[in-house]
Amino acid sequence: MECEFPTINSNKDEIKEIFETVKTIAVLGLSPDPDKDSHRVAAYLQNCGYKIVPVYPKGETILGETVYKSLEEIPFAVDMVNIFRKPDALDAVADACIKRGDIKVFWAQAGIVNNEAAQKAKDAGMIVVQNQCAMVDHRNM
Repeated sequence: MECEFPTINSNKDEIKEIFETVKTIAVLGLSPDPDKDSHRVAAYLQNCGYKIVPVYPKGETILGETVYKSLEEIPFAVDMVNIFRKPDALDAVADACIKRGDIKVFWAQAGIVNNEAAQKAKDAGMIVVQNQCAMVDHRNM
């Protein structure tokens, strides 16, 4: 897939509202490696008081939280997905979010854009953020 420009994105007011209302964040692609961006962002959000739910194919715990291999395996409500996956994986992520029915925010991290998946998520009622870092946006609030 070629790099896309995000045609669907939230504004600063919506992003502020996200951080004021969200409590539980599933981090898709949360690496156990503390040098990886996904780990640093998740640790920052966790330190700010958000419940972090690692979604990663291996391991039992990351940042002291139980690791789930997929969104479908998480047995409790999730407010937001923070996605550290390649853009072509976002269609399946959007489908999984829609199937769950409890996800309010579909957030693709900096460098990640998939307008088709974003439109799917938006059409299902989710707030969509693409190509933005949740840690940077939170700090800038």
